[in-house]
Amino acid sequence: MGTSEELRRITMTPAARRALAAAGRLFYDRGIHAVGVDLIAAEAGVTKKTLYDRFGSKEQIVVEYLADRDERWRAFLAERLDAAPSAPRARIRAVFDASRAWMSDNGSKGCSMVNAHAEISDPAHPAHAVITGQKQWMLDLFTRLAQDVEGLGPDAADRLGRTLMLLHEGALVAHGLKVFPDPVAHARDEAEALLAEAAER
Repeated sequence: MGTSEELRRITMTPAARRALAAAGRLFYDRGIHAVGVDLIAAEAGVTKKTLYDRFGSKEQIVVEYLADRDERWRAFLAERLDAAPSAPRARIRAVFDASRAWMSDNGSKGCSMVNAHAEISDPAHPAHAVITGQKQWMLDLFTRLAQDVEGLGPDAADRLGRTLMLLHEGALVAHGLKVFPDPVAHARDEAEALLAEAAER
């Protein structure tokens, strides 16, 4: 996610939280462009004026939706990483297992960031930085975990981090598309095979 200078956030009132919860459900289920401010207001039980008073624009509602989802995901993942053994392989497995649990509870249509990017590809859109920042954060996480794998040099760790990221993101997309059962578990198993190979070198 962008820095506080790059990304404007609003202070949440109870009405704004209700609106954000409604917007989050609607944006994820129906798509960002398909959902108007009138529908969000009706679902949240607030007036359209209240929405604009709190958020200023639909664009800002989208920013808050994606930023909130990202923050909840990072907190969800942090709990599982904190509980995982310290070995790099166990921590990498924990990321995939966390994604599998998250997608089961929160991701029937796949990754909200990938879905949003399909609708928001303009870097000038204020939500674009949230989307790309979340994916950069995941790449950085996988790279840091790869750097902890014993015997890997910096270049090999960078390559492994990117490969883990590709496995992870591909699994999230396949989950949303329902191409085959349990793609996140499949990606986790492939990641473990890669790590076993790396350990044998």
